[in-house]
Amino acid sequence: MTAVSSMAPIKRKTQTPAAPRRRRSGNLLGNIGLAALLIFALFPVLWFIYTSFRHEPDIIARSTSFIPDGFTFDNYVATWNQTDFPKLLWNSFVTSAITVVLSLTLATLAAYSLSRAKFRGNAALQAGFLAVRVVPGVLLLIPIYMLIQQLGLLDTSIALALTYTTFTMPAALWFMKGFFDALPVDLENAARVDGCSRMGALFRIVLPCVRPGLAASAVLVAIEAWNDILFALLLTSSDHSRTWPVGLRLLIGEFQLPWGQLAAATVLSLLPVVVGFAIAGRSMVSGLTAGGIKD
Repeated sequence: MTAVSSMAPIKRKTQTPAAPRRRRSGNLLGNIGLAALLIFALFPVLWFIYTSFRHEPDIIARSTSFIPDGFTFDNYVATWNQTDFPKLLWNSFVTSAITVVLSLTLATLAAYSLSRAKFRGNAALQAGFLAVRVVPGVLLLIPIYMLIQQLGLLDTSIALALTYTTFTMPAALWFMKGFFDALPVDLENAARVDGCSRMGALFRIVLPCVRPGLAASAVLVAIEAWNDILFALLLTSSDHSRTWPVGLRLLIGEFQLPWGQLAAATVLSLLPVVVGFAIAGRSMVSGLTAGGIKD
C-alpha cells in the first residue's frame, strides 16, 4: 500500500498595487507641501532681489509687476559709489567679529565650568544668565548709554561689541552647555591621566568634539550683532562706527524713498551672511565627522 501524501501549495500574500500607489501619493503630497513652504519663505527674498535690478520709475509706476521694463545695475553702482555703504558694511563686520570673539570666549569657559563643576547655586546661576536674555533690550537703553558715555566709548565699535555681548553671551552659554553636557566626561579623564591639565583637556579634547556647537553659536551671535539697529542707532553718531542697518535707514529721505537702492543695499548686506552660513555649515559637518573616538 502506497501512501500518497498531497501537500497543498503555500499561498503567498501578494502586495496589492494600491499600497505603493498610496505611498507615492503621500510622497507627492509631502513634496508639494514642502515646495509651497519653500516658495512662501523665499518669495520676499527673491522679490527684493528682483526689485534691486529694476529702474526706479518702473518700481514706482508698476510696483507689483512681474514683467519689468528692463534690468539695470544702476542701483548697485549708486549704492556702492554714492553712499558710505562700503564703510558701513566694514563697521558691521568689525563689530560682529569682536562680538563673536568676546561672546564665544566667555560663553565657552562659563558653560564648561557650569557643566563640569557641581556646586551649590549652579541652577540659580544658570537661571540668572537666562534672565538677562529675557529682559527686553529697550529697558536697558538709558543705563547702557550712560555707562558707555562714562567709559568714553561712544561712537566706537568696541561700545557696540560690549553691548551686544551682554545679550549674545547668555544665549551662547546655554547653547554650549548642552554640547558639553552631552560629551562623556571619560574623554577628559583619560586625557588627564595621560598628563593633560584641565585647560589642556578642554582645548585639546573637548573643543574639537564640540566644534559644531561653536560654529552654530558663532552664527547665531554674528547674525544678532549684524542685524541690530536699536543700540547701533543710540550709540553711534557718525560713519566712523555706524553699522549697515543704521545706514540703510539713513537712505530714506524726507521726500523720497529710493526703493531700488534700498533693495540693492539689502542684497549687498546679505552676501556676508550667506558666506558666513556656508563656512559655518562646512565647519559643522567637519566637526561632526572629526569628533569621533579612534582606537
